[in-house]
Amino acid sequence: MSGNNSDQVRGCLCHSNPSGGESKNQRSRTDPTGKETTGQTTSRENGGEGGSEKVTKSVENDGEHRDKNVQDPPSYSAYENSRATNQPSQSDPMDSSDAFSSGTRPKPAIDLEPSYPIENLKTMENFSTELNQPIHKNRHTILIDMPSFQSGVIVPYEGGKHVWDANHVKLPHVYQQPASHQKSRASPSRWDVTRQALNRLKGSFSIGDIETAIMSYNSSNKDKWTFDALYHYGRNVHEIDSKLNVIPKMVKLALDLPDLIKRPIPLLRQQQSQAITMSQQQISCLLANAFFCTFPHRNDTSPGSEYANFPTINFSSLFGSRNDPTKTALMAEKLKAIFHYFNTVTSESSASKSDGLVTFERICIPSSEIPNWNNVKETLKNLHISSEGSIEEEGKGMLQVDFASKYIGGGVLKSGLVQEEILFLMSPELIVARLFTEKLADNECLKITGPQMYNTTSGYSKTFSWKGPYSDDTKRDNWKRRYRQIVAIDALDFKSPKEQYTKENITRELNKAYVGFHGHPRTAIATGNWGCGAFKGDPKLKALIQLMAAAKAQRDMAYFTFGNTHLANEVQRMHEILVKHRVTVDKLYKLLKDYCGHYTREYRSPKDLYRFIREKIGVKDSSL
Repeated sequence: MSGNNSDQVRGCLCHSNPSGGESKNQRSRTDPTGKETTGQTTSRENGGEGGSEKVTKSVENDGEHRDKNVQDPPSYSAYENSRATNQPSQSDPMDSSDAFSSGTRPKPAIDLEPSYPIENLKTMENFSTELNQPIHKNRHTILIDMPSFQSGVIVPYEGGKHVWDANHVKLPHVYQQPASHQKSRASPSRWDVTRQALNRLKGSFSIGDIETAIMSYNSSNKDKWTFDALYHYGRNVHEIDSKLNVIPKMVKLALDLPDLIKRPIPLLRQQQSQAITMSQQQISCLLANAFFCTFPHRNDTSPGSEYANFPTINFSSLFGSRNDPTKTALMAEKLKAIFHYFNTVTSESSASKSDGLVTFERICIPSSEIPNWNNVKETLKNLHISSEGSIEEEGKGMLQVDFASKYIGGGVLKSGLVQEEILFLMSPELIVARLFTEKLADNECLKITGPQMYNTTSGYSKTFSWKGPYSDDTKRDNWKRRYRQIVAIDALDFKSPKEQYTKENITRELNKAYVGFHGHPRTAIATGNWGCGAFKGDPKLKALIQLMAAAKAQRDMAYFTFGNTHLANEVQRMHEILVKHRVTVDKLYKLLKDYCGHYTREYRSPKDLYRFIREKIGVKDSSL
């Protein structure tokens, strides 16, 4: 770090701009490669986590071309397996109407211009000067000491005083018991009990000892929690990879909490734009505590409870599968990723040392600043589209879209294994966002700047597996955040695909995409079929919505259809026509509204969306 003074450093960190093993860097995909099934899950956290809100049926088979008259029977965990599916189901019946022709039926070859070169799209490194400038921003909590950081050392901020209130994370070592439940002063504190229990895991231990330690300070859940998935891991995986040997190091990391976190961590509440920057070491300490389930008050997410509006953070739900063999095996694969992460961050090797910073920023745009889509005069920006490649690999350095749950991370700590959950397993540092991020509202997103990738995976849903280490060589900015930024935006869940063809729902999705895409620096966006799996979004419509929001945000786009060549061709052709005819966003918005009226009138056999648009702007299929 060079000649910037500490105020400049602090100023720049008060803003969350994008940042960015052996199998280096073996293709890592967060998108489906396998067949999907149907299922039922709770709507809470959109991954059924906590089971505290009403139960809703969610069909995992992709809604891109499903028959409106076919009702699929519910089965296990639909949302968790295909919430943001990007690849059309191979088992779903084909709808006969053009409206549901999402790009799976063979059609005549289309003469297309070459897709815009991906190497021409702007990434974080194109904006290094902008990223490294001090930008002053209010409501940003920095958990490290800035003068020390300026001199090249990352140490915790010392000036804070922990609080125990509704606006901050309630940390286990500052636990305050309600007065009505206070015991004798001679009784050990909850943290003392926690320390004593975990310290027993520093020598020889078994899975049973881990269970005993965790339950010693979570006794009220003794009839609720099971550890069969962790036992399965110990019996069937540990003998092969010996990753449980990291448990003593994880214990030390967890118990270092009082020394590593020395100021209150604010909760990122709804309708408040605010950010948190912390070191990777601090993140690993918080996640070690989450693994050992030490966070108080975070096990109850039932309606009316203190954290009903937050995702869970303690790992208890990842340890038990209620003896479901399929879930158990998949959870063991998740645990491989988790243990490899902890092996890496506790390694003495300087080559694998995680010594950077990560910023988590909740962004809320008030309604007065949301675009009036009737008056947006921008034309569509450049589009690179491909049926090959992935958001996290080919989209390096771009603004990468997390097809998120409103409850950040979805079912990552349960049995969910779709785009968001797999992304969080590739980069487990993302999981810590669940500790402080309240459920996202319609005008909000969460941006994470600087996370590191640790794991390579393959498969999707029930075919998911951990493949091995990922060696992340992504460059860092001056604030030691990797040039990697992820934006979490949640799509609407359509119980029926026809629900999306209304002005209100199209406007909502436009607004949500804009909230995620706006801001600086204006790197390209890396995305795909957002909300087109269990949420039954039409990928052709969602592609246009994202292109419109990107145009308003002045960003180019890289779009990955994950094996669906026909869909890639259709979207590219539509994009070329709209650009050639200089169709502005407001005109396209009007066309989408007109299509909603057409769909309502002709809902039994509506025209294909793209055909409807082509006809409205005077382009005949025969002339293409």
